[in-house]
Amino acid sequence: MRLPGLSLRTFLPLACLAAVPLPAADYPQAGIANGPIQAKLYLPDAKAGYYRGTRFDWSGVIASLEYAGHNYFGPWLEKHDPQVHDAIAGPVEEFRTGASALGYDEAKPGDTFVKIGIGVLRKGNEPRYAFSAPFEIVDTGHWEVRKGSDWIEFTQTLTDKSGYGYVYRKRVSLAAGRPEMTLEHSLRNTGSRPIDTFVYNHNFFVLDNLPSGPGFSVEFPFEVQATRDLRGLLEVRGRRLVYLQELAQNQNVGTDIKGFGPTPKDYDIRIENEKAGAGVRITGDQPLSSLYFWTARTTVCPEPYLSFHIEPGAEAAWRIGYEFYRLPRP
Repeated sequence: MRLPGLSLRTFLPLACLAAVPLPAADYPQAGIANGPIQAKLYLPDAKAGYYRGTRFDWSGVIASLEYAGHNYFGPWLEKHDPQVHDAIAGPVEEFRTGASALGYDEAKPGDTFVKIGIGVLRKGNEPRYAFSAPFEIVDTGHWEVRKGSDWIEFTQTLTDKSGYGYVYRKRVSLAAGRPEMTLEHSLRNTGSRPIDTFVYNHNFFVLDNLPSGPGFSVEFPFEVQATRDLRGLLEVRGRRLVYLQELAQNQNVGTDIKGFGPTPKDYDIRIENEKAGAGVRITGDQPLSSLYFWTARTTVCPEPYLSFHIEPGAEAAWRIGYEFYRLPRP
């Protein structure tokens, strides 16, 4: 199935795409379900989409995911503006090259660079790249969305005069009769230049809208080493991060996580809340290149990083799995 109105190409500047934020139900979206899980996803749309920022990939933005009376994803900011860099929901991903983006460092002010999953952006006069900057969108490429009852697939095709080009696909699917979701990705280099990128999944969990605090824990398959001061809000207990205090409004804390090895077995993370009696297990099929953890009062976010070097004509593929469960864990 191809959804009408979702194959788009635009050369409008970002300012021309501004619009008054809509009620959540009015943004373009689609639903998938498999029995245990019912999920709604926002669709990429340069004029009316829920997310039109220039940080995160526009595909696979999950408005809600319900299992066994629990909701795992949804808005985490008090107010929504589609063009704010983190006004997004779900297990969303950002592609970066070094400390910036494809072609950014060599571009002069006014020239263009590329953000995978978004499009061609124009560099401003900023002294250095910042993911929070509202860059002008020059070209979103060509988006196509296909779906079935329990899956949805997003494809973005883009070619830029800089020599970068790609076909990026993300398929969100639900396992038949089981509380499991899979994100399958592929990135094919159709340009003349190699693509060096890392991609991280921010995982904005908002389990039942419970405040981040005692009852929540995040578990890894290795002994955790936190590199930053957790300020008495959390502490490391072996393989787990445990909340000691309820975070206040506008309070957040983050740290790099060390201790993982060179194989995919360490891409295995659990978030649980004893009060809700619910949890989720996140696994990946690629080795971690880096790992960060960030949390605010309204969200819990383990952020696994993967790195890829893709020569012209080559393709990278990776998969992330989510298993939702009740406590005690399976």
